[in-house]
Amino acid sequence: MSGRSHSTAARKRIEERLAELRQLSNVSRAARETVTLDQTSVGRLSRMDAMQRKAMADAEEARRRAEILRLEEALKLLDEGEYGWCAACGEAIAPARLEADPAATLCIRCAESAQGN
Repeated sequence: MSGRSHSTAARKRIEERLAELRQLSNVSRAARETVTLDQTSVGRLSRMDAMQRKAMADAEEARRRAEILRLEEALKLLDEGEYGWCAACGEAIAPARLEADPAATLCIRCAESAQGN
């Protein structure tokens, strides 16, 4: 695959994933709304369950937002012609790694070093 077609395919994957994440964020908006604590309508365990579901939805949204930011940065790198190059060593990131994680900014060797492996 040529560099240009590789970039086009990467851009398509990134944009599709961004659209999916934004859609999930919109769909889960209700689950992240503040839990009302009306003691006349809901028992204590039900309120605790609702608060736990909200906390889980908030955490999921935070992970989604972090991934959206990483993918937006990957699009920026594509625009600048820097996509697919390791930010640490400057070597090319393996296509299989970019396929698995289109927002990867480190080659596998540098990623493992950064994790202390």
